[in-house]
Parts: sequence; structure tokens; C-alpha cells
Amino acid sequence: MSTKELLVLTGMSGAGRSTVAHALEDLGWYVVDNLPPALVPQLAEQAHDTHASLAVVVDVRGGKFFDELSSALDTLKKSSIPYRLLFLDATDQALVQRFESTRRPHPLQGKDRIVDGIARERAKLEEIRAGADVVIDTSNLNVHQLEKRTSEIFAAGMLPSIRINVLSFGYKYGIPVDADLVLDCRFIPNPHWIPELRPMNGLDAPVSEKVLSSEGVAEFVSSYVSVVRQMIPGYFREGKKYVTIAIGCTGGKHRSVAIAEEIAKQLITVSSDLEISAHATHRDVGRE
Repeated sequence: MSTKELLVLTGMSGAGRSTVAHALEDLGWYVVDNLPPALVPQLAEQAHDTHASLAVVVDVRGGKFFDELSSALDTLKKSSIPYRLLFLDATDQALVQRFESTRRPHPLQGKDRIVDGIARERAKLEEIRAGADVVIDTSNLNVHQLEKRTSEIFAAGMLPSIRINVLSFGYKYGIPVDADLVLDCRFIPNPHWIPELRPMNGLDAPVSEKVLSSEGVAEFVSSYVSVVRQMIPGYFREGKKYVTIAIGCTGGKHRSVAIAEEIAKQLITVSSDLEISAHATHRDVGRE
């Protein structure tokens, strides 16, 4: 890759770090796995004159070294070395199922249960997660979907623009943990109660037209897009280049899907002057 980037990849054990690391390698990144955090600034300096984008994977397997991650990130900032922090997360239930399926213990489990190890790791990573530039919730993603999400974010390097993922979801399945903004569209009449529309979803034209033509919806979407546009300069100043807007309805099948598609479309329309790229993804379509 021609654009030099430094990405620090961390997150919950079992959340998919290996999958993301392999996906980055396929995209042309140079990936260093399980590097002691204290060595990250030194490696970044050595890689400064290369043209490869560098990804460093740090996790609790590093033991006491992992506690040095915050200090290493501070050193990068003081040295004016640009970097991005990617944090992979998942629900406790998803993590437990993954560890049980592989029959492997959690790194911090000790003689206790898997959930105890997960709780300890969450506490240890709380501040790191709060400072992440990108958070990806892998709870409902399989390997191929996670690889695709990684490619969407990092295929062209971390460009001097802001990338927006407009993610539809169903409240009955839980709010996405990687959402930066959450929008509730359950005030819109539900196509679920129209027999001919019930089997369809928000990607189908009849459903989309019904949702978007409901009273007040066009104004609502336009106003929300305007709010997001006003936030973009602040995101730029804070160095945030990837934003997830979660759009929710009851089941994540009709209203949220149609609204997510329309918001992404309108954000792309205004992207020329705001350096925005946007796309819609749908977490819960087909889940019923």
C-alpha cells in the first residue's frame, strides 16, 4: 500500500482479532501479532520510512505487558506518530459460546468460569475501549462477514475522510455495542401489520416506499442528516474517521432498513463538500 498507516488492534478475547489480522494481511498490511505494547513506538519509528501500512495486534496474552498499552499510546501521541486504535467487542453470550465451542479457557479465567475471565478482561479494557477510533461489534458476524467489514473500513487505508456505517437493527435483539449514534424509528407506522408487506423487508421497494412516504418521515430523515453534517467538523478535529449510526425498529426488518438506506443515500449525496463516504448494513434482516 502506498499510504503509511499505523493501526493498533486489540479487543476482547474471542472477538475476532485473528480474523481481522488475516483480513488486513490480505489487504496488504504488514501485521505484527502479540507485540509487547512497550515496543509499539519503537516499531512505528522503524517502519516510518517504509511504504507499508502497519497493524500491531495487542491482547491479554501479553500479561503484564498489556498494562503498558496506555503508556505506549501516550508515547505515540507525544512523538506525533499518527495511529488509529481498533477495538473488537462482542456480547458476553457470544464470547462464552465461542470459547465453549473451541473448548479453550479464557486467558483470564484461571480456576473460575469463562464469564469471570470475560468480566476481568472487560474491566481491564474499559479505558482502552473508550479511547478507540473504531469499535466493531462482532457478536452477530461470521468470519466472512467480519472480513468484509474489515475490508470496507481498511481496504484503501485510513483516508483523510470520514466513513459512516449506517447500521439497521432490531431492538428486540439488542442495541449494537459499536454504535456511536442510535436513532429510534419506531414512531413510524409498521409495515409488519400490512399482510402483503410483512414477508418483505426494507430493501424491497414497496416497503421502502411505504416507510418513506409516511407522514413526517421525509422531514425527519432530512433533519437527521443535517444534524450529522453539523457533527462532521467536530469528528475531524477529534481525529475520528469511522462512525457507526445505528437505526432501530422493533425487529430490524422493515422501518430501520428503509431509513438506514435513505440516510446513507443522502449522506453520500452531500459527500463532495464534507469528505463523507457512507454505506448501509443490516444486522438483523433474515433473522426471523
